[in-house]
Amino acid sequence: MNNQDPISALSASTTTSEDYFAQRQLKQGAVGWLLLIGLGVAYVISGDFAGWNFGIAQGGWGGMFVATAVVAVMYLCLCLAMSEMATMLPTAGGGYSFARIAFGPLGGYLTGTAILIEYAIAPAAIAVFIGAYCESLFGIGGWQVYLACYLIFMGIHLKGAGEALKIMFAITLVAAIALAVFIFAMFPHFNSHNLFDIPAGQQFGASSFLPYGYLGIWAAVPYAIWFFLAVEGVPLAAEEAKDPAKSLPRGLIGAMLILTAFALLILFLGAGAAGASTLQHSSAPLVDALVKVYGQGTWLANFVNFVGLAGLIASFFSIIYAYSRQIFALSRAGYLPTSLSLTNKNHAPYLAIIIPGIIGFFLSLTKEGDLLILIAVFGATISYVLMMLSHIKLRVSRPLMHRPYKTPGGIVTSSIALILATIAVVAGFLVNPKVWCIAAGIYMVFIAYFIFYSRHQLIQGTPEEEFAQITADEKQ
Repeated sequence: MNNQDPISALSASTTTSEDYFAQRQLKQGAVGWLLLIGLGVAYVISGDFAGWNFGIAQGGWGGMFVATAVVAVMYLCLCLAMSEMATMLPTAGGGYSFARIAFGPLGGYLTGTAILIEYAIAPAAIAVFIGAYCESLFGIGGWQVYLACYLIFMGIHLKGAGEALKIMFAITLVAAIALAVFIFAMFPHFNSHNLFDIPAGQQFGASSFLPYGYLGIWAAVPYAIWFFLAVEGVPLAAEEAKDPAKSLPRGLIGAMLILTAFALLILFLGAGAAGASTLQHSSAPLVDALVKVYGQGTWLANFVNFVGLAGLIASFFSIIYAYSRQIFALSRAGYLPTSLSLTNKNHAPYLAIIIPGIIGFFLSLTKEGDLLILIAVFGATISYVLMMLSHIKLRVSRPLMHRPYKTPGGIVTSSIALILATIAVVAGFLVNPKVWCIAAGIYMVFIAYFIFYSRHQLIQGTPEEEFAQITADEKQ
């Protein structure tokens, strides 16, 4: 009897030697649950300092508030479902691994490359915002700052995961202090009238609460996602985590709760003190809010501006970790060139760190931070749809599979996230169809690479492929 299911036959996998995997080893046990919470917050914290406010320009404060509330629900449901799947299969592939088991090689590849678009583009957008903050502080921005960011932080990651994540945790803590200072500084000056100081337009449903009408809510969704984008990347540290069955759910859910609190406080107090109209087009909204309230040259504005760099750097730093682990997993399995998963003496995947960094640097030279956000959000929302479908599929097809952590609400929870993620995909098209189509074009290139080449090059022996083979044998 043929022991391969149709998916295994399609993959045309080749058996590899132990030497292959010996050259592709990450440092196990380097990350505890507290560092995982720090990693989840670090992925996202730059979104509190810049980028989210473009949602006010799309939907007014009311539209951005509704969008943020809906997106927060989506991410909470997403993280609960991801926690279950991460403990079922704790590998560096994250969402790619879950989809690989649920839907086979093509499903895994579609999910992994969508995540890769998100993580490869997001640092370029963040580099643009870092440049804006540096120019405000030191009068120096542009390509020199972007290049310095990539060189310095790729270099740190090449030293290994444990060292890099400890430095990242310290930077994130400093950034969180800056956010706390901003929140306390804005609180005495909060005035609810400032939330609605954008005049109502002529759009359907326009009002003081929704100055750009009902469609403004939808258009604000991609920027509300910026408050949370990449928190789902915590499972990418699974192979380097201590006791992943306990630490991964703690990391995901703990990070999500912290990020939700920051997002709502900043949205209310920033616009409520300085005015929504002040922040809607700002490249450094927290600094501009403090300047509006306290005046130019105050120590508060200078402090948040200076320390705010830590928030942007924390996300930039940590997402380099995320894209390198995603590329590592895809490359190790043969979906991408296998040379990308080679690790150095510090067990860091050096080519997976360096090559996307070079591409990201060139993208940052466009200085189009808001448009780069939209491309990153395209990849993210596509991956969310596929990951939630994976959760539902695994619940239905493998109900008895060992689950150290079970999602509260089961497939109802993942279905909520699936519906909201589908809405978010469409929202990106509404905001800027041209940029959405560019992102879709990049995705199609990846898909063509799989169809015409890499599906014939897949590797046996990776955690995902071994698990899929066990599943196929059980069916036989």
